[in-house]
Amino acid sequence: MCASFLIRSHFRSTLSKNAVLRRDITERQSHIIIRLLRTCVNVRKRGYIHSVGQYHNTGFRFNFYNSFSLSTRALTKLKVVLGIETSCDDTGAAIVNEHGHIIAEELHSQTATHNETGGIIPNVAKDLHTQNVETVVQRTLESANMRLQDLDAIAVTVKPGLIMSLRVGLHHAQKLAHMSNLQLIPIHHMEAHALTARMIGRIDFPFLVLLASGGHCLLAIARDIDDFLLLGTSLDTAPGEAYDKTARELNLIKMPQFCGMSGGAAIEHMAKYGDHMAFPRLHVMAQSASCNFSFTGIKMATRRQILAEYSKSGLPPDELLPNVADICAWFQYNVIYHLARRLQRAFIFVENAELIGDIKTLVVSGGVASNSYIRANLQHICSLYNYTLVCPPQKLCTDNGIMIAWNGIEKMLSGRNYLQSADSLDVVARAPFGVDISKSVTNTSIKLSKLKLLGEK
Repeated sequence: MCASFLIRSHFRSTLSKNAVLRRDITERQSHIIIRLLRTCVNVRKRGYIHSVGQYHNTGFRFNFYNSFSLSTRALTKLKVVLGIETSCDDTGAAIVNEHGHIIAEELHSQTATHNETGGIIPNVAKDLHTQNVETVVQRTLESANMRLQDLDAIAVTVKPGLIMSLRVGLHHAQKLAHMSNLQLIPIHHMEAHALTARMIGRIDFPFLVLLASGGHCLLAIARDIDDFLLLGTSLDTAPGEAYDKTARELNLIKMPQFCGMSGGAAIEHMAKYGDHMAFPRLHVMAQSASCNFSFTGIKMATRRQILAEYSKSGLPPDELLPNVADICAWFQYNVIYHLARRLQRAFIFVENAELIGDIKTLVVSGGVASNSYIRANLQHICSLYNYTLVCPPQKLCTDNGIMIAWNGIEKMLSGRNYLQSADSLDVVARAPFGVDISKSVTNTSIKLSKLKLLGEK
């Protein structure tokens, strides 16, 4: 696509969103922009502009309208925030403006390292964050062609998460704040996940949100950027952890095609070739009238099934079972069925309590939400209850700096006092998410009708 077309499109988009407030662009400024467009076209002709896709798998991203973006920012005075994320095992940084435009981003994943060690070891995660956070942030600034002084604030995850990992991100943010005299915006990791979809399109409060990841699973009502009602949460294992441990039990991470992949991604791939009805369906927390989750039962039942299959086959435990695809499909089916039943109860409770208006939206985020099989079934359930399903793009479902920067933008634009001095912040390993009303859900004793997932007769 022609560079001049892309740049003009970006300029038109920027001006259209600011048309009412930004009508004071002078004749002189217009000439500057025209000269800038011509310069960018000349740069393209000299071979300096490359497609983003060329660098997609290298971790480097080149924004071919960076200089233009900075010029338009000077004219429109958009707020710009740097986000830093180190709550678990991904080192992420991103710069986002108040229109939700991702100016630059970088991400260093530790997945391959932790696959080799059989899980996340906090000390190892901390060391890898320490090795990479400065480089990740610096590359983000360079990709954006920006200095610290061009930012309006720095947003950083401070809770919840692995305490040592969180400290690495906060300490680096504090260092940058001291260097630039910028203030920090403390970010709750799960709140950032919950609101990421608002960066992609307009989603008005209140809405229902399901967060499902390697460390969390919760159902809540988002009423404002810092106002949530918790309907239910995981009582034990998170779904992402159950996926990863099951993948290790099945030896999937030893397969060359899954090298560097998460356990969840490996199971999703294998499940496409299996029969989810190969074994009887599990009935997890069937007697509980709550919206709480439990994935330990699914994980342990799957482990027992795996051991039984090894016993029947006579294979050593380090080899791949012949029916591994069936086990993956069965495991994944039980996960989504459990999620679906909890969602079903949440839909009914919210309707009866009149907690959401006529516009019914379910936002799903977190690493598990990037699973296409789970998304498809969630879409099916939403259609049964007249909800609109909204999922961020897959790369925004997993941990990243973009969601942290966007949450910082939302807090800054709210007009409330979220900005804090660098030395006033500390990290918290465990932090509540909103106001817990899960007992109110249980006390209503909602009975559920039968539910059929996609593909069931």
